Amino acid sequence: MKELTTSKSRHLFEKMSEKVISMTGSPLAFFIALGTIIAWAVSGPIFNYSDTWQLVINTGTTIITFLMVFIIQKSQNKDSKSVQLKLNELIAANKMASNRLIDVESLSEEELDILHKYYCLMVEETKKRVNVHESHSVEEAIGDALSKHEEDLRTRKKKMDQE
Repeated sequence: MKELTTSKSRHLFEKMSEKVISMTGSPLAFFIALGTIIAWAVSGPIFNYSDTWQLVINTGTTIITFLMVFIIQKSQNKDSKSVQLKLNELIAANKMASNRLIDVESLSEEELDILHKYYCLMVEETKKRVNVHESHSVEEAIGDALSKHEEDLRTRKKKMDQE
């Protein structure tokens, strides 16, 4: 029963966040927010620029900002996950592609840095040795030239795993 309630809550939050994201990203939402600020500013002399008058806008913007952080994060998480899945599908569907990068988002920052350095090295080696337009992949173009470097990376990774 608890699982069903959680599932319904997530579905409700998902639908609500999609609508809020759609609405808040619209020109209408911008002009409503702008109109609110203008109305607040114009009302300043009426309320003698009191502390309460200032508190109204401060409280309102703080609450809206606080709630929007969660909505925006939800949207970014969903977008990121769907992009990763699409990329994984493209890698998996291409027989010539290396599948070592599937699920790369689960690696640590340090592991990602090592991979980044590896691919930068591959690009530099490719530029030195071959015309990339004559090969369908960077790895094929370089061939065995990077096998020593790959072994070094494996050794470093093993050391990191042991620590």
